[in-house]
Amino acid sequence: MATMGRRVSDFLGRHRSIGFGLETIGLATVARPRLMAFLVVAFTALTAFFIPKANVDGDLLRVFADSGEYYDSYAALSETFGTFENDIYVLVNSPRLTDPQVLEDIRFLALELELSPYATGTLSPFSLRSPDGQGGSVPAVPEGMTSSEDVAAALQDLQQNDPMMRNLITPDLSGVVMIVFPNREMTAADGTRAMIASLRETVAPYQSDDIQVELTGPPIWTSEMLNAAVDDQIKFTVYGFSLGALIALLALRSLWGALIVAASPFIAVIWTMGAILILFGSFSFLTIIVTTVCLVVAFSESMFFVYNWLSYWRDGHDPDAAVVETIKLVGPASALTMLTTAIAFGSLAFAPGRGIEEFAYAGVVGSVLTFVVIMTFLPLLLKGAIRLGLKMPKPPSVALTGGLPFAWRLASGFAKPLAAVAVVATLLLLIPYFLIEPRFSFEDYVADDSSALTAAEEIDSGVGGVAPFYVRVPLQDMDPNVSDRDYETIRTVHEIVEQHLGENKVISAAALTHYTEAGFTREEVFNAVGPFMRQRFVTDSGSEALVTGFMPTIVKSDVLRSVVEATERDLTAAGIDDAQVGGFRILTTFATDSIVRTLQLCLTLSVLVNIGLIGFAFRSYRVALASAVPNLFPILGTEAFLWATGSGLQLTTVLALTIAFGIAVNDTIHFLSHYLHDRRAEGKPHEEAVKHTILRIGGAIVATTIILCAGTAIVATSDLPQVAMFGQLFVLSIALALLGDLFMLPAILLAGRRFFAHVGETKPASEAGKERVTISGDTSAPGAKL
Repeated sequence: MATMGRRVSDFLGRHRSIGFGLETIGLATVARPRLMAFLVVAFTALTAFFIPKANVDGDLLRVFADSGEYYDSYAALSETFGTFENDIYVLVNSPRLTDPQVLEDIRFLALELELSPYATGTLSPFSLRSPDGQGGSVPAVPEGMTSSEDVAAALQDLQQNDPMMRNLITPDLSGVVMIVFPNREMTAADGTRAMIASLRETVAPYQSDDIQVELTGPPIWTSEMLNAAVDDQIKFTVYGFSLGALIALLALRSLWGALIVAASPFIAVIWTMGAILILFGSFSFLTIIVTTVCLVVAFSESMFFVYNWLSYWRDGHDPDAAVVETIKLVGPASALTMLTTAIAFGSLAFAPGRGIEEFAYAGVVGSVLTFVVIMTFLPLLLKGAIRLGLKMPKPPSVALTGGLPFAWRLASGFAKPLAAVAVVATLLLLIPYFLIEPRFSFEDYVADDSSALTAAEEIDSGVGGVAPFYVRVPLQDMDPNVSDRDYETIRTVHEIVEQHLGENKVISAAALTHYTEAGFTREEVFNAVGPFMRQRFVTDSGSEALVTGFMPTIVKSDVLRSVVEATERDLTAAGIDDAQVGGFRILTTFATDSIVRTLQLCLTLSVLVNIGLIGFAFRSYRVALASAVPNLFPILGTEAFLWATGSGLQLTTVLALTIAFGIAVNDTIHFLSHYLHDRRAEGKPHEEAVKHTILRIGGAIVATTIILCAGTAIVATSDLPQVAMFGQLFVLSIALALLGDLFMLPAILLAGRRFFAHVGETKPASEAGKERVTISGDTSAPGAKL
């Protein structure tokens, strides 16, 4: 052990590393195996302790929290008035709605919903009461009607004249919408899932051939998102490990080799999951993606490590000594790839939104922990396997190496035209990069098979939608019953919103004219609607009023943006400068626009920083330039695909591109590391070094690409469209990166042979004695070679 410690110290004293010395973690592991084994076991036990407590928070507000003025406006709106955003919509359809008996059955359903312990109240044609002219109120839908004509007349009167019922009764009198206001204390104590289950149990007895009942609304969508996210995590983990292990088995043609490759990702996932739970208490639908990314990255790096370890072993090294040589060879490159991935994740923290920030920090932590696993657990596992009698596996599968001679012939035979095409294509792909626009689609956050989304679409087609659009109006006279002057202000705002959302699509204190024109005072009307609904019109102090419009649940972001901007212009023109437009849909649309544009800048920053970091690590601007095209091409190519298909930039698409870039750089780094090792350690000429690198580690690049694509392709099968999009774009980017690393990079190196001829050139002995810059290994070790 003392000898090993001296070798490590001697290595570090004589070499500078592209991994900035971080491979010392691996060297310390082989120097102090018992201590490091204890630390690995202890940290594994700590993180594993938190995994049974794992839960996924499906609240979209967590993503947009602290994202700027639109979030602040929505938070203030929710605190002052309460909103319809957490309400549950009960869609009741019946072809015999005007039948008195059917109507009474639905009335009893409305009563049961109102009496639910999970509801603080309901809004429906049956909960609404009208002033009776004597200071009291009567049901807006009269009880005891005996004919279909009477029922139809009562419902039509409400649908045409009552502002709140216009959006709750379909024009053809075939359906009604009931809004359930959840009891926040009960829901917080028992959970949203228990509330939804209770409401489903309440409505179940009323389902029949005459009555069809569907639940929808944000709590339902959130619950479905949560269930889909949990199912995704289980599916990703199981299939990810299975596919990774299978690919490793086919690549290495060794069962034990495949198990060794798969063991490190298993530990990396445990560490990452536990760390995220320690830091944030729960997963979001974004941070849950980090575990999958770390899984496939750990498989990739584990494959590189084991592949090179086996190469040393086959070259005649003692298997124990081969572990040390592999740490020296692969460790610096793995450290640099960890840094580039961490920078890609970390750059996202500059974007607004707590959810994005959590994703960024979780990614950085996961990247670091994955590297530590490769440098500690994997060497310990290899040494343990050797002691247990592991035999040298067969050479790698020809499926990985069979195409490498073709890649070399293409790159060497057509170096200049191929390099020119690569550079020109990359430059042309900058055009869609600047043309592509952000896009937000609410349905992309909801599970594909969502029955609640289908019900929401039925509401949209039936009553024109129930998604709220708020305008917060400051009042001057502080009258809880609204003074005449403040009433005129509310009426003006009401009319402006109605111009943009449609006639009879707005409710406010100014919409109660049907009752005030009948002789009732505003105070009587407010008393009739009850304190809960009164709060949706005006605050108890009379300092602010709320004008609420209703629009379709499914609406394009550019349409919504134009409506908001037009409304704000009209409010300003009317002299109502202090009114604020808000709502969850407005928050998500505008905040997404801001977040995505910032993320686009973060992606650009990540690209520039990582290319600069590669140049700094290799101490060569020529190396940085060589890495630029093969790493820019896959990202710009994927953005061009989004632009051409009209998908636009969405939240998870930019996240996918940023993280894919950080990971795609990995193979480039390993390629350049081996290329410069051949130049500096082996003294190979430029062209021979490129050829040897392709043939030597091309198989590992192909294997890691397959693992990355196969593992992340599982994400593309998610029921959540945003998560599925993340997987699809990630796979596309990594596949394009393979073309960049096996064809573009070698062609660029060969076409620019004069420019790159002196990169990595061995210095004269007199200069080498003064300074040695190590790219991949201890060149002083006898017989050391790749």
